[in-house]
Amino acid sequence: MTKLSVNINKIATLRNSRGGNNPDVIKVAQDIERFGADGITVHPRPDERHIRYADVYELTKVLNKEFNIEGNPKEQKFVDLVLATKPAQVTLVPDVKGQLTSDHGWNTIKHNDYLQDIISLFKSKGIRTSIFVDADLAMIEGAKNTGTDRIELYTESYAHHYSMQKEKAIAPFIEAAQKAKELNIGLNAGHDLSLENLTYFAKHIPDLLEVSIGHALIADALYYGLENTVQLYKRCLLVHV
Repeated sequence: MTKLSVNINKIATLRNSRGGNNPDVIKVAQDIERFGADGITVHPRPDERHIRYADVYELTKVLNKEFNIEGNPKEQKFVDLVLATKPAQVTLVPDVKGQLTSDHGWNTIKHNDYLQDIISLFKSKGIRTSIFVDADLAMIEGAKNTGTDRIELYTESYAHHYSMQKEKAIAPFIEAAQKAKELNIGLNAGHDLSLENLTYFAKHIPDLLEVSIGHALIADALYYGLENTVQLYKRCLLVHV
C-alpha cells in the first residue's frame, strides 16, 4: 500500500501567524502519526516562515514513523540540518529564494554533477534520497544518473487538469511511473493531491511508494477533523492493497 506522509508546514504557518506555540507543531505531528499517517514531511525554508529549523530538531526526538525533510540543498543551512538530524528521507527540491511553494522539478541533466555529489553525501550518511521532478521522461532518465533512490513526481499539472479531463491529466504520469520502474527508481508523488483526485491517481500509477500531502489535507481537517481526515486520505490509497 502507498504510504501517506503528511506535510505539517501549514500547521506551523498557523502557529507563526499569532506567535506563541498554539497550535503546538510537535504535538500535532505526534497526533498525526497516532491517527494513522505513515510519516511526517516538513519543508523548512531559509526565511522560516512556516517550519523552523528548531522544529526539525525537536521533531527528530519524538517521531516514531518516517521523517521526510524537503528543501533546496544549495542552502548550506539545509544540508547541515539534514546531516545533523538524519531523517529517513531527504527530498531535494529546486526552490528559489522567497518562493511561495514548489512549482517545478529539477533539470536533472543540467544539474547532474551537482545532484550526484549531494546525493552521494546524503547516502553516505544512510539517508534515503528523493529528487523532485516533473513528469518528463528525459528528466527521469537524468535522475537515474544522479544515483538517487527515488524521485517525487510534481503533480500540480495533474491536479489542475483533473476536473476537466482526468484521462489526459494522468497520462504523462503513467508514462513517468513506467519509466521509473524500468530504471529501477523508487516512486513518490506530491503537490495538490487531494480527496478529490488522489484515489484516481493512486489507482493508475503502478508501484507508487509514497505521497506527501499537506495543504489540502490540513484544509480538509477544518471541516472533517484531523483524525478523520488522515483516515479519509488513507482510504484513498487502499486501491493498492
